[in-house]
Amino acid sequence: MKTFPFRSAAASVPRALALTGLLAVLLPLVAGCGDAGGLVAAGSTPTASGPVHLWPDRQGAVVPPADPGGAPPEYVKGIPPVQDQDVHAVDPVALVQAELRAHPKTGAGPDGMPAETAAAIRNCGKDGVEPQECPVLAPYYRDLTGNAKDELIVGIEYPDKMMSVRVYTADADGRLTRIMATTQTVINVDLAGRDVILRAPSGNNGYELITAWSWDEKQMTMLPTREQIVRVPGSPQGPASPGHGHGPGAGHGAGPGNGTGPGSGTGPGTGPRSKATGAPDRPGTP
Repeated sequence: MKTFPFRSAAASVPRALALTGLLAVLLPLVAGCGDAGGLVAAGSTPTASGPVHLWPDRQGAVVPPADPGGAPPEYVKGIPPVQDQDVHAVDPVALVQAELRAHPKTGAGPDGMPAETAAAIRNCGKDGVEPQECPVLAPYYRDLTGNAKDELIVGIEYPDKMMSVRVYTADADGRLTRIMATTQTVINVDLAGRDVILRAPSGNNGYELITAWSWDEKQMTMLPTREQIVRVPGSPQGPASPGHGHGPGAGHGAGPGNGTGPGSGTGPGTGPRSKATGAPDRPGTP
């Protein structure tokens, strides 16, 4: 008869506790294997809110449609037909010279050009004229109309950092068409996708005007489709305002000028002054 050793209940308690702890460790691991790659909640999200139309009962103003703002398309005369719509074969200097011949005395509009610039363009390529003296810049090429053919982008330097930016395309009959012509004081010109982006100084100090020109199939020309005024990085938040009080500026007092000290509104300021300019760091006390 086989006998088994006798174990007391007290001896089996630690073993039971050990098994319980082992199961507590294994169960999360087994459950984790089954949930690998599942979605995990990210918590609550804010409720989306759409635009709210203010004063809905107000009768709005009736605004007549505005001029699109771009130059109408124009065939360039005096240029040989373009083969296979390949504008890479077009000489940009000869192209601009042909436009000058077609509009010799135009001072405004898409063909407007300063007299000295026109004279310099006519001399481009002549003996004794250095290439850098020609105002017509090196051309760029990009499909701007979406027809899988490159357009020709020409820049012409004018005095005082002004610039004429022109874009040309060729149709199936080989005719070269100008689809963009604008003259601005330009900081720089960029290409983004099928847009020509112009950066120019705005009317506000420390800000620039960015204009995107895009192809419009209805008008068959490039139009300024988006405009944005952006602050120049590193520029001050706003124009400095004159101090009000006893520092330099438009003060009020008994001096010979408009301020409390001698001069036009200048006097010994009572507040701390800037070491660089001598102006008060903050407005004085009225």
